[in-house]
Amino acid sequence: MAFDLKILREKVLLHGSVCRTVIVETKGSVPRETGTEMLIWEGGQQGTIGGGALEFQATKKSFDGEYLKTVPLGPNLGQCCGGSVTLVNEIFNLDRLDRMNSKNFFSRQVAGSNEKPPSILKLENNINNMSGEKERCLLSKGWLIESVKTNKTPIWIYGAGHVGQALIHILSQLPEFELTWLDTSKERFPKNIPHNVKVLYSHELPSLTEYAPESCQHLILTYSHALDLDLCHRLLGSSFYSIGLIGSKTKWARFQKRLTELGHSSDNIQKISCPIGNPLLGKQPQAIAISVAQELLLNQNAEKPGKTVKNE
Repeated sequence: MAFDLKILREKVLLHGSVCRTVIVETKGSVPRETGTEMLIWEGGQQGTIGGGALEFQATKKSFDGEYLKTVPLGPNLGQCCGGSVTLVNEIFNLDRLDRMNSKNFFSRQVAGSNEKPPSILKLENNINNMSGEKERCLLSKGWLIESVKTNKTPIWIYGAGHVGQALIHILSQLPEFELTWLDTSKERFPKNIPHNVKVLYSHELPSLTEYAPESCQHLILTYSHALDLDLCHRLLGSSFYSIGLIGSKTKWARFQKRLTELGHSSDNIQKISCPIGNPLLGKQPQAIAISVAQELLLNQNAEKPGKTVKNE
């Protein structure tokens, strides 16, 4: 599990001061794993570190002060796990959150007066420079580091042609997005694909749409108009955040007619944004990719639902 800064900030804004208790080490048989957290505020809490006497005591003493302590889970607590957990308890308010650096990790001293150990420094470097670094939680010589959970926007890009490659080149450098690249065969993809891009391929490409998350933004730009139409048809029958379709005004007029014939309402069809890209920037793949990326970033920062990448 990772440090969920977004959720913590939401709770602090609602309740003013929030205690966060997290399991940072475990030994033997324990009910929850390292990285498990619970948030406590006056009158409520979210999450669980395992229930029972352990959680009751941690909750009761949550606002007594910050601490690092190891708790045996034996007869004294009335729990039969037999192992032990090490807990860190910290109190957060808005001022403390605002002073936190915006990084991929949260590293701080939770006990003692030791200098930052090499193991923490090494993990800081790994997390900060590798977007693919798995979620981590490490306690070393009184220092604690946790990877910070990123709420990335899922984007599925259909088509590994010139525009698709240009889009992947730009968007893969932006940490806000979680990219999935799709086409009909493995051979259609270039040899060098960014490590943070997931690749899917199938001769029945439209069938893969059922695996897309409901919050996904879809960009359709395959080599085939028939395939583009089938993808639009499948996606309009599912849940999605947005759909962008590459093409001319003539292509879009024909697609609207065909989608109507396939049983889609006019209101539903208009959820598709076509054409994508700003013609003022040109029709080169790189120009299209730049303008699409700009719209995605604008929508991301505004955090407003609605159409994306549409050029009137």
